[in-house]
Amino acid sequence: MEIKELGHLVLYVRDIGRSVAFYRDVLGWRQVFPEATDAAGNPLRLPAAAFSSGRTHHELLLIEVGENATAVPAGRRLGMYHFGLKVGDTDDDLREALARLQAAGVTLVGASDHTVTHSLYILDPDGNEIELYIDVPGVDWKSDPALIAAPIRPLRL
Repeated sequence: MEIKELGHLVLYVRDIGRSVAFYRDVLGWRQVFPEATDAAGNPLRLPAAAFSSGRTHHELLLIEVGENATAVPAGRRLGMYHFGLKVGDTDDDLREALARLQAAGVTLVGASDHTVTHSLYILDPDGNEIELYIDVPGVDWKSDPALIAAPIRPLRL
């Protein structure tokens, strides 16, 4: 077996409406479900939502589990640390993303220059960490894979 690509990510969320507003309205991700309808043309009413950049049928699926769900624990723990979303190709694209985040009142929890990427880190409404990044133009990590492990530096936009 060989993995060809990461297909999609599924997150449990407390409130589907709040999370949809964040991923669709703040991050600008195209919602592809529940825009769908059943065979009779009735809107599907599931506590879930899916998003796609157009690369595949969905890259993110959110499933509502309710306000009483246990929060993601802080600090070192097993499980997901963060997931990355590419937001463009240049630092100008990353600056635009930062301005949009600031206008929406989203707190920045980190900003890093990873040599191969320039990255901003934020939390979604349920505390899942998201890396918003651009691949740094001209960095040839395929010819020099050690660049992937380069020391992390503060990001200067």
